[in-house]
Amino acid sequence: MARTSMPVPEKISVRCRVNGRDVTLRDFPMTRLLDVLREQLNLTGIKEGCGEGECGACSIEMDGKLVNSCLVPVLQADGAAIRTIEGVASGEQLHSLQEAFIANGGAQCGICTPGMILAALALLEHNPRPTDGEIRMALAGNLCRCTGYTKIFESVLNAFAGSGERE
Repeated sequence: MARTSMPVPEKISVRCRVNGRDVTLRDFPMTRLLDVLREQLNLTGIKEGCGEGECGACSIEMDGKLVNSCLVPVLQADGAAIRTIEGVASGEQLHSLQEAFIANGGAQCGICTPGMILAALALLEHNPRPTDGEIRMALAGNLCRCTGYTKIFESVLNAFAGSGERE
């Protein structure tokens, strides 16, 4: 009986915009975007927590939507606009959310912090006057094993208050 060989996958080139910079990534189509961003662009603010899309540590913004990069094959990033935690600050000037996390103790070990900040930022950009419940809902996809969420929630509240977004 003749054996047929399976085709060997080939690496592809994926062009996208990451943190305002045009880049070309080269990898196998189904390689996780999480790994490609960390390894090829050295964007290590993206963390792997669970590898199953349950914890939010690998959250990035892709075409204006918050996604878990551990679930996205690099193939899907072709032509996309991507923002990671490294793209939130403006040069050396931290975003008010980042400053609030530092000032209010919302960042403990740092694993969940990038995802929490990106989730809160996505909320702010789509809803500049969120209620407490909307803030809690926006952060619900991110798990923290350190703070019990109180300091994280307070950090987000204080960031909104400091930016004049909340009454």
